[in-house]
Amino acid sequence: MLQRCPHSPAAGAGWIMGWRLTFGGEDLGWDGSLATIVEDGDESSVFVALYDVLPYDERVLDHWESADTGLYRKIRLRVHAMGGDVLAWTYVLNGYEGGLPSAHRVGMLAEAAERAGAPDDYVAGLRAHPAAPSASERARPTAPRPADP
Repeated sequence: MLQRCPHSPAAGAGWIMGWRLTFGGEDLGWDGSLATIVEDGDESSVFVALYDVLPYDERVLDHWESADTGLYRKIRLRVHAMGGDVLAWTYVLNGYEGGLPSAHRVGMLAEAAERAGAPDDYVAGLRAHPAAPSASERARPTAPRPADP
């Protein structure tokens, strides 16, 4: 966020209740399935970082997240934060759930959650999520197999 929205300060963290993190649109991303959230009953929750996003940065972020192309749509949800509930917006994928994210994508999400103060068990759950090799790992040439004598 510091690189994408340098004018928008962090504003805390919280939980979106009744939603869960998932991945989808495997055919839409260049590096495995894309992160999104979906409604999933009262027992699910997603840890999120909150930012006070200024209008200029919002337009940049919309472009970065491909909301301006229709890949993601922006929705408003209630977030349970330390200082009380707040209404915030997030991006939700316009694609079907399924497929594996790259190990790189999963690692980035886990690191971001950890830096934002997510509980250890939540971060561990992210790190344990099944993942596919990243595009760069799939592109690496493999050593030729030796011929049988």
